[in-house]
Amino acid sequence: MRVVVIGSGIVGAGAAYHLSRRGAAVTVVDAGCQGGATRAGAGIVCPWVDHPEDDDWYRLTREGARAYPALVEELGEDIGYAKVGALLVAEDPVDLEPVRTLLRRRHAGAPEMGDVVDVDTPTELFPPLSDDLSALLVPGAARVDGCSVRDALLRAAMARGAQVRTGIATLTRDGQVLLHQADTGAGTRWSPAVAATPAGEGEPGGEGGLAGEHTSWRQAAPLSATPGPAAPASPEAMRVTGEGVPVEADVVIVAAGAWTGEVCRPLGVELPVFPRRGQILHATMEGVDTAWWPIILPRTGPYLLGFPDSRVVVGATVEDVGFSPRVTMGGLDEVIEAGLRVAPGLFNATVTETRVGLRPVYAPGRALIGPLTDRVVVATGLSAYGLTAGPFTGEIAAALALGEAPPLDIAPYAPAQTG
Repeated sequence: MRVVVIGSGIVGAGAAYHLSRRGAAVTVVDAGCQGGATRAGAGIVCPWVDHPEDDDWYRLTREGARAYPALVEELGEDIGYAKVGALLVAEDPVDLEPVRTLLRRRHAGAPEMGDVVDVDTPTELFPPLSDDLSALLVPGAARVDGCSVRDALLRAAMARGAQVRTGIATLTRDGQVLLHQADTGAGTRWSPAVAATPAGEGEPGGEGGLAGEHTSWRQAAPLSATPGPAAPASPEAMRVTGEGVPVEADVVIVAAGAWTGEVCRPLGVELPVFPRRGQILHATMEGVDTAWWPIILPRTGPYLLGFPDSRVVVGATVEDVGFSPRVTMGGLDEVIEAGLRVAPGLFNATVTETRVGLRPVYAPGRALIGPLTDRVVVATGLSAYGLTAGPFTGEIAAALALGEAPPLDIAPYAPAQTG
């Protein structure tokens, strides 16, 4: 079977990986649009603290997290995955009680979270933290490097014959794929040592959404200072002219993140998928071993987590500003101010990098996974949980494309089409 995957983020890469393992002839199309969410994601894998009132959302992220250890073993390379634990912190210990109750309720169905315990001196685990914080430790939480996961998945797929082609894919009314030369001015989202095939050459081979976000532990509401338009403008980078090159496919998986609605519009459907901007900051603490510091999840404000090479990540903003993948002064000010409030010991850390991504949000509230037509499958809308559930969502999409039973009931994520 020939399958075209539109989108080379973590969901598309996951789909390509699982399709190629099942013997499908896979072509991944990468448009290289600026603002892809995978590169900007912090890499937190701790689903048990979120979606307290939405079991279906939680089930998807829980299974995504649960699938990681086996995926790491299958890929056989370093993808930045490590179980470092997560510290849930709050100035008032009373604020920790709701999440403690939630974790206690979920533990039997997710023993991989480990035994949750109080931590009397959280600065012993994450030295820059404020001394005024109370904390719970969730030992099973992990962090992962999103770019490394995506690259490893694509390399493994290509090793089995999958092709990655650079260009903008459009759909015809009946779901045929046309590939156009990309000219986004932003570079591609995937650039490992293995080169992609240019268009026209070769042969084809957060609490997400709007509902219940304020109840989630680590996914804040959008910035009130930067309200988004009711209908964010379509990305100009997806506009094409002229005829494209047909790419033969029996089935198409659209995993184009925030651009999914634009890609699927020619099918005669309007998918309420929109971008939610997140700005994130990377800093280094010279001479400090941060590789095994736990993830820091405050009740309000930014998350923090350590990586090798003395690196600490702080983020992220939550902004409904349309397709505007820009790092702003106001966004960085929010991240830095809130980060230093939680971890004043980072005051002298060196800012080494800023990143920005457009999280794909499905307006009804959950992820968007399922068939749009008899030949087009859609998989997006993971919002702040893309790195947690992305590879697993790609596995679901692959199963649907091949006519197999998916590893999770997809009824709660079915497309609500208009048009």
